[in-house]
Amino acid sequence: MTKIALITGASRGLGAGFAESLAPTHHVVAVARTAGALEEVDDRIIAAGGAATLAPMDVTNADAMAHLCRGIYDRWGHVDLWIHTAIHAAPLAPATHVDAKDWDKSVAVNMTATATLIRMVEPLLRAAPAGRAVFFEDRRGGEAFFGSYGATKAGQIALVGSWQAETRRIGPQVDIVEPRALATAMRARFFPGEDRTPLATPLDEARRLSGLLGL
Repeated sequence: MTKIALITGASRGLGAGFAESLAPTHHVVAVARTAGALEEVDDRIIAAGGAATLAPMDVTNADAMAHLCRGIYDRWGHVDLWIHTAIHAAPLAPATHVDAKDWDKSVAVNMTATATLIRMVEPLLRAAPAGRAVFFEDRRGGEAFFGSYGATKAGQIALVGSWQAETRRIGPQVDIVEPRALATAMRARFFPGEDRTPLATPLDEARRLSGLLGL
């Protein structure tokens, strides 16, 4: 049976790293808004000897996500691994100056879409022999100027932690891991001018975490 890895947020950063690192062992369903960036990831997947299905979709569009999950079920009947890296990183700002549109988008992407996808993807994970979901901690909640991102990321992980506790005995397995600092565009926006020499590349970190998780 073909192993299926659903990666939400696959066009860049850690999601793209996982898409490439899992390519030799999984058929990758790569979800992101930007078609051009997904095509670049697809090129790297093919170069790694794998194959992908590209889904240029917005994770906040519940109808699109439902259509995707139905398509996965009709084609393969299951998802073995769900890697969720889709995130909205709002610009840093004092709590008194949080932009309303950025706040709404942070809630929509980081919390509401996560809740929606858990409902939709869990049946596909249960249909696999050992379905598994992986989420990524980033402990910014309560830090100065990280109001929108920190609060909604913390909310996301709190929700995932509840799901993890609820499924510990019955599955699917839910993992929460904390990546090392990554050389990504998102981090560059948060920390402009930072020395990027010690930062991990997304591909190297995806490989390290894959080994840690036994993927």
